[in-house]
Amino acid sequence: MAEIILKAETGRELGSGPSKRLRVEGKVPGVVYGLDAEPVPVTVEWRPFRETLVTDAGLNVLIDLDIDGDVALCMVKELQRHPIRGDVLHVDFLRVSRDAAITVEVPIVLEGEAELVSREGGTVDHVLFALLLSAKPADIPNEIQVDISALEMGHAIRVADLVLPAGVTTDIDPEEAVVTTVFADVVEEPEPEEGEEGEGAEAPAAGAEAPAEGGDEG
Repeated sequence: MAEIILKAETGRELGSGPSKRLRVEGKVPGVVYGLDAEPVPVTVEWRPFRETLVTDAGLNVLIDLDIDGDVALCMVKELQRHPIRGDVLHVDFLRVSRDAAITVEVPIVLEGEAELVSREGGTVDHVLFALLLSAKPADIPNEIQVDISALEMGHAIRVADLVLPAGVTTDIDPEEAVVTTVFADVVEEPEPEEGEEGEGAEAPAAGAEAPAEGGDEG
């Protein structure tokens, strides 16, 4: 996995007021912690930080965080966003070791078309969208690809069927479903109830005489 260099500055003033002023200046307040080191309040520039968030690795991107000249391998542990605007308000950086496995969530992406399912009037139901994996930082995949082209109606793809890269493991139940198949909903037209068929018959024209009861008078 590629690594991105990001500069961070220490010495920021703590508190909501100073943090708000930093965001107005185009900066993001944050903290760096992990590997038994003391937490360090930092500030990063928003624009270069944004570039780290739009790679194929997503939040699992490896960052060489240059903290006043001291470089630490980090990952984004948590992003705090504004509940309405979505702006990044604060970031937690986690120090990681290249030689120690960590647990991260990786997206599951479906590949191919389930033509055999479609032919039988079914559809694919993607039920597990991400998988918790354990791996060393450099071994973390950007995504787990699942080929559904051979999937048949009535069958499922489970965690045990996933092909994980070397050095990558998961503790998720092997029997948990990732993809299942279901029959597509068919909307049937309701049949007319008895007696409804004649409701559409034309009424007698205005002024027409109704048939006399009892037949002709004689």
